[in-house]
Formats: sequence, structure tokens, C-alpha cells
Amino acid sequence: MPFQRLTYLPLVAYPDAVGEDALGAAVALALRLGGRIEAQAFAVEVPPMRAPVGAFLIDIPDLVRTTEERSRAAAKEVLAQVRRHAGTEAEIAATLMLVPLGQAGAAAAREARYRDITVLPWSADNAATADLAQAVVFAAGRPAVLVPPGATPPAFDHVAVAWDGSQAAARALGDALPLLPAGARVDVVTLGDDKAMESADLAQRLAEALGARGLRAAVADARRDGRPVAVALQEAAVAAGAGLLVMGGFGHSRLRDFILGGATAGVMADLRLPVLMSH
Repeated sequence: MPFQRLTYLPLVAYPDAVGEDALGAAVALALRLGGRIEAQAFAVEVPPMRAPVGAFLIDIPDLVRTTEERSRAAAKEVLAQVRRHAGTEAEIAATLMLVPLGQAGAAAAREARYRDITVLPWSADNAATADLAQAVVFAAGRPAVLVPPGATPPAFDHVAVAWDGSQAAARALGDALPLLPAGARVDVVTLGDDKAMESADLAQRLAEALGARGLRAAVADARRDGRPVAVALQEAAVAAGAGLLVMGGFGHSRLRDFILGGATAGVMADLRLPVLMSH
């Protein structure tokens, strides 16, 4: 049996489902990856609760039942939307998973470890979707692609790589290489005024190494010029004509990263094109 890529599409539907435009863009990118798409929507299970004194006017069991029913209905609807966006010829495995309230992100990260790549529809304004995506990027140990609403799915024949010679950047590059067709163009993006590099020829060395693999690689020097790192990297990728930005996901602690900022947090706050991250 030939190798078949497993693309994971985790979706949260409660309390707010992912937007239709973000979902459509994510499904289109998953289809472009080829292979089998495994979509999974999460519905909540509410743990048993004791009614506090004085709460006799609140029907706790009925409230729990209503919450769970709404969550399941929303999960089924988002899976139906995936099928509509994918069309009738795509191979889609759609499942619904029940998880304790607040545990969708942790469950998705565990599930992602059994797949090759995860595609994440992104919306910074949807807290549930953002939390799930952050959990997968930082805890799954597998590559993930964040997809902004309305994004055109890349053909993977022209990508940009944010390169500083670090372990995180090397891992992201390694995860991206199997997605590239023969002869693909790769722009190696460095920000010359962002931080001291290990050596001045980092980008050129990577371009040469990629060329030895049969890829069309070029150095795309860029400058931060006072802009956030995430904005400078994404704008450099877009200016080069790349359909996908590849970068390492940085952070010893998600809380620390999101308080202090940085390239990873900046991309998530202002996503402008599909970005493949590995952490």
C-alpha cells in the first residue's frame, strides 16, 4: 500500500464555531495537501455539578443537558460544513469527540501526534478557535499550518522560510520539505537588522543546501525597520510571491510568549498568509 498523508483538521464548535470563511480556506488547503483528511469536531461534556445553596430556582441538570446538546449539534454542523466545502469526491473521515469543558485544545494536541500535519483555521477574534490552535502548535510535536480567513491555498511550489539558523527554524524546514514538489522555489528570509546572527552567510548557506536538493532557492534579505518581527517576515514572504511562510514556533512557555510577544505570538495576532509552524 503506498504512503498516504494524513491531514488532521481539528475544529471547535462551542461556545462559538469557527467562521465559514476561515473553515473554507482551511479545507481548501487540506485538499491541496492531498491524501486523507481527518476532520474532528469537539463537543463538550459538562462534569456533574452540585447546586449551591439558594440555587433551587435553577434546574442544573436541564442546564447541563441543554449545553451538551447545543455543543453536539454545533459539532455536527461544522463537520457538515467541512463536507460541503470539500465536495463529494474528497476523502473525508469526519468524527465527533466528546471532551470535558475546556479540554478541546489538549485533546486536539494529543490527536495531532498520530497524523502527519494539522491544518488550523485561524481567527484571532474567536477565543475557542485560537486556544485550540495554540495548544496544537505548542504541544502536539507535529507541524501545523495556520490558515487565515479567505486565504488562497498555496500550491507549495513557492514558499518562504524564516531562517536564523536555530533549532526551531531547522525543524520547521524539515517538516516543510516533504510538502514541496520537485523544483519548488524557496525564498530564504532573514531580517538583517533584527538580531545578531551566528554568521553573516546563514541564508546563503541554506540556499545552497536547498539548491543541492534540486530546489530553486534564493536569499530574500529583508529589514525590520521598526516593524514587528511577525509583520516584517510575513510582508517579506508576500513581497516575494510565496504562498506559504515556514517558521519555527518559539516558546518555553506559551504564557511567557504571549505576554512578552515575539515572532510566534505576533504571527498569531496578525496572520496574513498561511504559516507552517513547528515547535
